[in-house]
Amino acid sequence: MKFIADSMLGRLARWLRLLGYDTLYYPQIENRLLLKIAREDKRILLTRNTRIVKIRGLQYFLLLKENDTFKQLKNVISTFKLYNKLKDIDEDTTLSRCAICNAVLNNISKKEVKNLVPEYVYKTSDIFRQCSACGKLYWKGTHPEKFRKKLSQILQD
Repeated sequence: MKFIADSMLGRLARWLRLLGYDTLYYPQIENRLLLKIAREDKRILLTRNTRIVKIRGLQYFLLLKENDTFKQLKNVISTFKLYNKLKDIDEDTTLSRCAICNAVLNNISKKEVKNLVPEYVYKTSDIFRQCSACGKLYWKGTHPEKFRKKLSQILQD
């Protein structure tokens, strides 16, 4: 399932990426181009813009009325029945996309990151991932556990 989020939904896009969903987001994009990308890439448009959903020919979209990012996320999860897919939250699916640019993360050897991460991180972590597009590095620290805890909380509310 692929999404594209309008310019009002940057935080939601980030969370969906962390869940492993291919989610495009452009902070400044014209509605015309947003719709074109959604149609051409067969993406579900996530929007808060009531005018954009009235455009003829728009098929796959979700109009979000919530202001809170976590309520928006819960709405997306329940609307598209992502809950069953998220029941067993695993590291192969979650945290598999760059939260910044949406590209796929690739495993990178510990040796390759020696001078790219803080010394403590290098000593205490064994698994590293790098964004295939922007080069951002990821490793298992406290963030993945906090992420899982917050996600469980969102799904239970």
